[in-house]
Amino acid sequence: MFPLGSVLLPSMVLPLHIFEPRYQAMIEVVMASEDRSFGVVLIERGHEVGGDDQRVNVGTLARVLETERADDGRWGLISVGVERIRVDDWLTDDPYPRAMVSDFPDSSDVGPDEVSAHRELLKQHRRLLGLSSELGYDVGPIQELSEDPVLGSFQIAATAPISVYDRYQLLAAPTLAERLPMLAEHLESALALAQMEMEQAINDPSDPSDEDR
Repeated sequence: MFPLGSVLLPSMVLPLHIFEPRYQAMIEVVMASEDRSFGVVLIERGHEVGGDDQRVNVGTLARVLETERADDGRWGLISVGVERIRVDDWLTDDPYPRAMVSDFPDSSDVGPDEVSAHRELLKQHRRLLGLSSELGYDVGPIQELSEDPVLGSFQIAATAPISVYDRYQLLAAPTLAERLPMLAEHLESALALAQMEMEQAINDPSDPSDEDR
């Protein structure tokens, strides 16, 4: 298990720099395994380095895609979130954090209401990223998200400008039917803020860099 100060969602890419000896040992075990996977959970209280932290009990299974190992034992790796997991029991952290986990699949019941709500969220999401880009924020390459409501909902949560806590609440929502209205509320709030900022920029177009010219 890899506790982090951020939330990994299914489909998210996770780059890691492994320098602590305990995690170096863990990655060696991961790389020797058949599926090269490990669990990622959010640290609720505490710090990533040194241990002695409190962790949440819903996380994501990550699969290693690429690795590079330095001569001093450090690892650089790229992984991707695959699916949700639930921690049933934390074991000792010796020699590294470990837990007994089980699958935490999303609801497989995707009806017309969920499909319609998801399509509306995709529109809001594209509009939000477009506005954010116009305002000068780095939103990265705007990519097409999945039409599958379950995967798409996680992709929206991964790329929307929301807090770590809110992102975790979306990850932990038991079903798609519960996650979609939460996402809608977050997007509506973010859109309202972006629109307000855009209106202010239009009404006050002066560039501070022009003041001394």
